[in-house]
Amino acid sequence: MKLKALCIAVSLLAVPSVAAAQSPFDSIKKAAGDAGKSTVEKKVNTKLTDEAKKNQCSFKTGTAELAPGCDAKLKKLANALVDAKKQLTAAGVKTYKFEVSGHTDSTGDAAKNKQLSEQRAEAIVKELVARGISRSEITAVGLGADRPLVKPDNTEAKKAKNRRYELQVRL
Repeated sequence: MKLKALCIAVSLLAVPSVAAAQSPFDSIKKAAGDAGKSTVEKKVNTKLTDEAKKNQCSFKTGTAELAPGCDAKLKKLANALVDAKKQLTAAGVKTYKFEVSGHTDSTGDAAKNKQLSEQRAEAIVKELVARGISRSEITAVGLGADRPLVKPDNTEAKKAKNRRYELQVRL
């Protein structure tokens, strides 16, 4: 009887290690899941980029103060983030962060531009949080003139294109 109990105990100890061993399909499942997440991330980022382009708010010159008339645009941006959250959840993505990046033109001091772009991105974050986006899900980043859309920005129209904010999701 003791021998039988010992055999059962030993076999029970061996079971967890067998169960913990990876099947050859585990890596395939993970790769498929990663590919699915990558596809969802690209799709969500395309939508967020488009919404940010369509819904740019202006700031008073040299400040992070929003110019009048942005309420409807900010509402659309918040709705885009809510839709993005739904897509991410449906795809099984549990950890993500939305990023609002602020950008400036190349006029003036680079350090001041970087600081101003961060303040402007933070102003957008604040507005999105006021419209229901969780503060823990969104962050602000100031990039100054580091990633211009147009080079050189030597006309007022080109400078205006570089003064912007962008929305992205980071998984």
